[in-house]
Amino acid sequence: MSTKYEYGIDFDKIDAIDIHTHVEIDGCGHRSLDDELMAASEKYFKSGEERTPSIDAIADHYRSRNMAAVVFTVDAASASGHAANSVEEIAEGAARHNDVLIPFGSVDPWQGKAAVRRVHRLVDEYGVKGFKFHPSMQGFEPNDRQFYPLYEAITEAGVPALFHTGQTGIGAGLPGGHGIKLRYSDPMLLDDVAADFPDLTVIMAHPSVPWVDSQISIATHKANVFIDLSGWSPKYFPPQLVKAANSMLRNKVLFGSDFPVIQVDRWMKDFENLDIKPEVAPLIFKQNALRVLGIKH
Repeated sequence: MSTKYEYGIDFDKIDAIDIHTHVEIDGCGHRSLDDELMAASEKYFKSGEERTPSIDAIADHYRSRNMAAVVFTVDAASASGHAANSVEEIAEGAARHNDVLIPFGSVDPWQGKAAVRRVHRLVDEYGVKGFKFHPSMQGFEPNDRQFYPLYEAITEAGVPALFHTGQTGIGAGLPGGHGIKLRYSDPMLLDDVAADFPDLTVIMAHPSVPWVDSQISIATHKANVFIDLSGWSPKYFPPQLVKAANSMLRNKVLFGSDFPVIQVDRWMKDFENLDIKPEVAPLIFKQNALRVLGIKH
């Protein structure tokens, strides 16, 4: 039986919550991506750092920066033919490091009723605090009603669902993008989900290039939709997103890096050069995430 995750984070003391970090290897050495995709993503992101740090190393990394981090992987077994690294192991690792880590689960949406059962199990037995989806990697249209039982289960659990949106660096530069289709990550598909599940908190991960204007419209229109700023260095943020983050979306945008493909220190350094109002920065770095995670503070 697992040790169920419980928050051990002192939310008053930490400086920030990184809402978007990946654990890409498990204790058996199994990686989240096949070798070709892993190599292509290293080339695309040019991080130059360790591409698959262990969950213990990730915990140390954030602890030394006085930050908390949401950790997850993506179960895209049906679409990719590559089994995910262990989601349960991530939850157990986060439980060991519950002073800095927050586990999100992942289920393969194509597994139907088994995926729904797994949502309940990951919440009830492992204490996961949200779920990560990557429609392009998992090869599904999020607004297809066959996947609605999944969202019903997540809504019932009272935790958020975080969806990759926009272009992905995974598969970038490979012939046919390794078969990965970008249209599945059009945020407009999530507008349907947010409308049909008003009690489900939806996080659109990343500036949704090339659909940023759609993303801004959805987050403005739907009270239950948020945006995380991971996956792109802030120096490449579309200007309209920066403007919205500073104004009507100040309570809707969340700090996220996409570690380890983008290093936290680099993200923070580049963010300093954005023209973000001093009163908005604390919202982005911590307060909005507390709301999204349902943490009474």
